[in-house]
Amino acid sequence: MLKTRVITSIVLFGALVFLLFSGWHLAFEVILTAIFAIASWECFRLFGVSHPIVSAVCWSAFFPLIIYFADFSKLVWLLVLCVMIWALRFAPTLKIGIPPLGSLGNRLLMGMYSVALLTFFVAMYFLYRHSPIFLLSIVSIIFIADIGAYSFGKTLGRHKLAPKISPSKTWEGAVGGWVSAMVFSIVIAMMPIFHGSFMTKFQSLLGWFGMLFIVTVLAWGSVVGDLFESRLKRRAGVKDSSNLLPGHGGILDRIDALLPVLPLACLLDILM
Repeated sequence: MLKTRVITSIVLFGALVFLLFSGWHLAFEVILTAIFAIASWECFRLFGVSHPIVSAVCWSAFFPLIIYFADFSKLVWLLVLCVMIWALRFAPTLKIGIPPLGSLGNRLLMGMYSVALLTFFVAMYFLYRHSPIFLLSIVSIIFIADIGAYSFGKTLGRHKLAPKISPSKTWEGAVGGWVSAMVFSIVIAMMPIFHGSFMTKFQSLLGWFGMLFIVTVLAWGSVVGDLFESRLKRRAGVKDSSNLLPGHGGILDRIDALLPVLPLACLLDILM
């Protein structure tokens, strides 16, 4: 299982890097639309939609319409809405729980999660158009945080972070992931070769404290994204969002930590 997981990770990362730096913008847009459609299908399944494929196809049609025809100034408000949804609705559910399947509350929550998912892919597209290295540097922060959380949690984990949602996650792991993200960001910001990175931009604008504060918000935001999807899966009675990726589960299982992060990072990039 671990070997399969590692091989899948290497293949996915290699494909991402190649796609980002190939310069094939149309291919990136087509593949991103396809991935959004699959993620939407997984999303609707978790919320108990009776015809998730039909719903996913219809919902995914909005993505190309937005990136090609939407007024860019209006997209800022979409990003603001997404950040507010995560901060004011999704994060509190980690404490208070989520509505049962089939309820009106579930349908409202599904609508908000669908908007958040769409906004994530829109943010990814515009961060890519800003610069592939800029997008990759943000993804790398969360990737390193995830590795740090796993390593620290495995070796030092004692205190459960959210035992009713994800029993394997610990406070030691979460803090270890945050520290790993901070150290990684400092190293990247100090290396001239990565002058086009997210860390370099915000270090030059806000100084070290400001940049590390933003990295802190992103790192802990990724924890919220991870735990929220875990809560959805636990309610649905499934271990993974799907079984499309060997050793990893589904698309949502790979991007859950990034879902609240990229819209916030994109919003900060636009505003600053």
